[in-house]
Amino acid sequence: MEKNILYVKGDATAPVADGNKLIVHICNDMGRWGKGFVLAISKKWKSPEKEFKAWYKSGNGYELGAVQFVQVEADIWIANVIGQHSIYKDEEGMPPIRYNAIATGLEQVGAFAVEINASVHMPRIGCGLAGGTWDKIEPLIESGICNKTVPVTVYDYEC
Repeated sequence: MEKNILYVKGDATAPVADGNKLIVHICNDMGRWGKGFVLAISKKWKSPEKEFKAWYKSGNGYELGAVQFVQVEADIWIANVIGQHSIYKDEEGMPPIRYNAIATGLEQVGAFAVEINASVHMPRIGCGLAGGTWDKIEPLIESGICNKTVPVTVYDYEC
């Protein structure tokens, strides 16, 4: 299958594209915000963390596979995708990543991107603290977003 994802070195909080942009990242189902890529988001914008915590507290649709879209600039939205159960490995040593939840969330991301005519930008979601592997995440991006002809850019951060 031809890959429709552009890989670049850079900062996913500074997406390189014209028009509307949607920045995607993975959140946990415990309402925790404080490690990983969210630190870069919070450093640049305060509303994604504030809205995420309010969503968790309300319980309104806050569950694995759900997505919250927060507009942070005239042409930039953050997609808080609940794709991680807990923040720790379970008793069997399974990492927090939940691929089915990420697949469900990415379908919503793809639909929203089409609705607002946006390109999608992200770090290598699910492969840090969540404990996932890119060989399992990449096909979920392809089927959930790229198959809707939405351009996707993945950023590998350079210090």
